[in-house]
Amino acid sequence: MAPTPLRVAIIGTGMIGAVHRRAARDAGAEVIGVLGSSPSRSTEFASQWGVPRAYAAFDDLLADSPDVIQICTPNGTHFDYAMQAIRAGVAVVCEKPLAMTADQAQELEAAALASGVVATVPFAYRYHPLVRELRSRRIAGEFGDVLLVHGSYLQDWLLDPQSSSWRVDAEAGGRSRAFADIGSHWCDLAEFISGERFTEVSATTSIVYPMRPEPSGLSFGGASDGSAPIREVTTEDTAIATFRTASGRTANTVISQVSAGRKNRLWVEVDGSAGSAVFDQENPDSVWIGGEASSTILHRASGDVSADQARLNLVPSGHPQGYPDAFAAFLADTYTAVRGGAPEGLPTFADGARAARIIDAVLESASSSSWIPIPDGVSAFAGSRAS
Repeated sequence: MAPTPLRVAIIGTGMIGAVHRRAARDAGAEVIGVLGSSPSRSTEFASQWGVPRAYAAFDDLLADSPDVIQICTPNGTHFDYAMQAIRAGVAVVCEKPLAMTADQAQELEAAALASGVVATVPFAYRYHPLVRELRSRRIAGEFGDVLLVHGSYLQDWLLDPQSSSWRVDAEAGGRSRAFADIGSHWCDLAEFISGERFTEVSATTSIVYPMRPEPSGLSFGGASDGSAPIREVTTEDTAIATFRTASGRTANTVISQVSAGRKNRLWVEVDGSAGSAVFDQENPDSVWIGGEASSTILHRASGDVSADQARLNLVPSGHPQGYPDAFAAFLADTYTAVRGGAPEGLPTFADGARAARIIDAVLESASSSSWIPIPDGVSAFAGSRAS
């Protein structure tokens, strides 16, 4: 018999909240209700999403006894919601960054470990089938010793100086914007594929437009009509970070939210002594495999695939899988963990807290123009990344 669907409550009604709602259903959960920024917004989105309950407050949500709470709100609210969920003994999925500071993120990691509550972070790019294929091949030694890790994560949604959102506001989004928002994804994926652990960083950041309109509207709402007040910007538009790894190798990434034409171009390349490999998130159904004599394009669900790729393949090769499928697979693994399973490669609060420490180190390095160590946390190193 199929297990009874887990009961999921979602906090947040923006773009990522809608992603969570669709993915939860695709992963077999029952979305029982939603909590918005106001009772009226809860009611509006409960109707729009077709869920039975619109919560007026977080206490009402907890009283409904969900199996999982999924937090998709502005960054400044993450810590309080996640800690309340953990203290209530409810499994939690929290968007990154986990908190506004690395200390708070580590506090959440420790609380989750102490309580035994399943607590995960949507580093969902890990769940593209070909990411798992590259990781499996690296573990099997196909690429030899890792010599270099590099790439970028480029977007253009803030190219227009009239564009803004709560993410630009340091009080709502945190001291870091571009690196916290997308650089953290690059670091997680690069470490996950390569097995290299970043131990120190030298970084520089820039604010392209020192003034933008007052944040309002949707997370990625586009340009202002010119009527909004103008305010100072203190969060970065771009960042360049060079890392040293525990094995003595080098990694480098370019992060930007002002690169024209780049919508969500997450690129990770691992160069090894016996071969190289590239994952491009905008083209996730194929990867480039480089060799000294020749190079090939590997297509998803083609040929002899790894077991980790096979379990994530939903449709035959040529039928594209993308980000929504990866997100649903991440939630499916989270729900498996809630039921007592131990899915391999599941990103937890340990990974979220590590990302927060990397973000802080990047900011400190950019401020001091020096190499900054990346400290270990409660769980020393999330083993799911380094196998």
